[in-house]
Amino acid sequence: MAPLDIAAFAVFAIAWLFYEPLLTLVAKRRGGVLNTDMTVIRTAWMTNMTGRDPRLMDGQLLGHALNSASFFASSNLLLIAAAAGALFGGENTFRSVSALEVIKTSSRMLFELQLALVLVALARGLLDFIWSIRQFNYCIAGMGAVPDPLADPEKRKAYGEVIARILNPALSSFNAGVRGYYFALAAAAWLFGPIAFITATLGAVALLLWRQRSSRAAAAIRDLRKLLES
Repeated sequence: MAPLDIAAFAVFAIAWLFYEPLLTLVAKRRGGVLNTDMTVIRTAWMTNMTGRDPRLMDGQLLGHALNSASFFASSNLLLIAAAAGALFGGENTFRSVSALEVIKTSSRMLFELQLALVLVALARGLLDFIWSIRQFNYCIAGMGAVPDPLADPEKRKAYGEVIARILNPALSSFNAGVRGYYFALAAAAWLFGPIAFITATLGAVALLLWRQRSSRAAAAIRDLRKLLES
């Protein structure tokens, strides 16, 4: 493997493994990160849920989130099957792909490593989606266990915060699974050469950070958090 390929792989590994700690650091130092703001909003949602009767709307909203996680998990599994099929396709797959002018792979070993990286990125995302689905089910059980309805503000706050401590990790895992698609696409760019690989990796990180801090959705959610906290 050429030195530039090794450098590109190192850039990807650092970006992929340390993106979430970087986002946490940015949230602590600068604030205004979408994921952090959403934890406050979800806590407010769960607190309000404890005082509603019936809680049909809350169940429908949580069911929509669960269905989304299930859909992405199913789609992810199909992509994993496709990547695995290409990876284990043997010499015929390598020859077919190498015939394309845009593909930059110097050997079969490098080609298999490139596909394996895509496969690993997708597999990690699948595990995140599966864990998200399990936590959603825990959250559903928690919502069902809340007494119906709660009038005491202190009890409502206590129950709401506890249920939110289940819901927030579930949606954090869902977000991690979706983020896996960004890094899987960046990994796939390695097929077009190390420069494309580095560019795609840095582009994915920049896009994710922009959506977390500077997008219209992030600004609106930041304003909503301020309203809830006031």
